Amino acid sequence: MTAAEATPDFESEPDFRSSGKSSDTAFLGHPKGLGYLSFVEGCERFSYYSMQTLLVLYMVNYLLLPGHAENVIGLPWLQGRHIGETGQQFASSIFGDYTSLVYFTPILGGLIADRWLGRRATLIAGGVIMSLGHFLMAFESMFLFALIALIVGVGLFKGNIASQVGELYSPKDLRRAMAFQIFYIFINVSVIAAPLIAGTLGQKVGWHWGFGCAGVVMLFGLLIYLKAAPYLPADAREDRKTKGKTAMKLQSEDYPRLIALLILVPVMGIALITNQQIFNAYLVWADQQFQLTFFGHTMPSSWMITLDASLSFLMLLTVAAFWKLCEVITGREPDELGKMIIGSVFTIAGALCLVMAAATQGTGKIGLFWPFMFHFLNSIGFAHILPISLALFTKIAPRPLSGTVVGIYYMSFVLANWIVGNVVGPWLSTMPATTFWLIHAGTGAFGLVAFVVCKLALGRLLSGETPA
Repeated sequence: MTAAEATPDFESEPDFRSSGKSSDTAFLGHPKGLGYLSFVEGCERFSYYSMQTLLVLYMVNYLLLPGHAENVIGLPWLQGRHIGETGQQFASSIFGDYTSLVYFTPILGGLIADRWLGRRATLIAGGVIMSLGHFLMAFESMFLFALIALIVGVGLFKGNIASQVGELYSPKDLRRAMAFQIFYIFINVSVIAAPLIAGTLGQKVGWHWGFGCAGVVMLFGLLIYLKAAPYLPADAREDRKTKGKTAMKLQSEDYPRLIALLILVPVMGIALITNQQIFNAYLVWADQQFQLTFFGHTMPSSWMITLDASLSFLMLLTVAAFWKLCEVITGREPDELGKMIIGSVFTIAGALCLVMAAATQGTGKIGLFWPFMFHFLNSIGFAHILPISLALFTKIAPRPLSGTVVGIYYMSFVLANWIVGNVVGPWLSTMPATTFWLIHAGTGAFGLVAFVVCKLALGRLLSGETPA
C-alpha cells in the first residue's frame, strides 16, 4: 500500500452523527472519525509527554536549586511539608501527586460531559486549559498554577476522547480492539517525538522552550478536533434529546459489569507501576548512571523515553499483526484478560532486566544492553495491557456512562502514579538499585496472578455476556 492509499480522504465521508452509521471503512478499514480522534489524541499526548518527560529533570536540575525554588509561588510552603527530603525525593513526590491527579480528574470530566456539557464542549474546554498550562510553564513563578491547569485540562479532555473512539463501533464490532491499538499507535508516535523535540529543546536550549512547544502542538490538535465534528459520534446529551431519557437509563445487567470493572482498577494500578516508573525514578537513575556519551556527544537522558516509545510503537504493530495472523490461521485468539495475562509475563521479565543492569554495574556507568532489553520486553507487555484494557472498559461501559467509565479506567493510573511518586519512587535514594527494581518485578507478578484470578472469576461478565 502506498502512502497515498494509506491516507484517508477526510473530505468525502458522509456526516457520521447524522447518519448514525459506524460501518464505514474510510480510515484503514475503520471509520473516518478514528483517524481524526487518533491524530487529535496524538497531539494531546505529545503535549502531555513533553511535560512528563521534562518534569522531574526540570525540578531536580533547575527549579529546586537555590536561587530558583524561592521564586515559585507556593513552593516554599510546599517544601516546608517535605522537610528532610532530598531534591530527588521531593521531585518524585510532586511527580506522583501531579500524575495521579492527572489520571483522577478524567472521571470528573466524564461526569461533566455525560451529565451537563456533553463530550464536545468538555473536550474543547480541556484543550484550551491544557494549552494555558503549558504556556504558564514558561514563567518560573507560575509552576504550581501551570500544574493545576494541566490537571484540570487533561481531566476534561482525556476520558472524553477515548469514549468517542469506543462509540464509533457497535458492541459486537470486532474492529474495536484493533481500533484502540491504532489509537495507541498514534499515541506512541507522539511519545517518540516528544522527547526528541520538546525534550531536546528543554535540556539543550532552555526548559521553557520545551514547555512552550508542548502548548503549540496542543492548540494545533484542538483545531483538528473542531474540523472533525461531522465524523464523530453524537453526545449522550444529544441522544437524550432525540431518543428520550428512558433510553439512557442503566439496565439491571449493567451493574454487575460495572462492579467487575471496579475490581479490575486496583489490579491494573499495581500492574502498571513498572511502566509508570519510566518517567520518574528510572529517568533520574538513567541520567546519573547510564553511559550516554558516544563519540564525545552526550545524549539527553530524555531520549530514553523515545527509545521506549519507539519500541512500544513497533511492538503494538507486531503484537496486533501476530494476533491477527493467529486469528486467520486458527480462527481464535485470547480474549482481553488472556492478553493482559500474557502482557504481565513480559512486564516481569522487563523489570528483571533492570535488576541485572544494577547487579552487573560495577564501578562504572551502566551500558545500554540491559536497559534496551527492559524497554523491549516491557513494550511487549505494554502492547498486551494498555490498549487491550481500554478496549475492554469501553466495550463493557453502559452507554449513559461511557465517559464516566473511561474516567474510572484511568483511576488505575491514579493509583499507579501515586505509588510511583510517593511510595516507591523515593526509595531509589534509600536502597540498593537491585532491590528497588526487584520490587518492581514483584508488582508485575502481582498483576499476573490477579489477572488470572479475574479471568477465572469474572471472565463471563467481562466478555459482554448477559449475567445469568
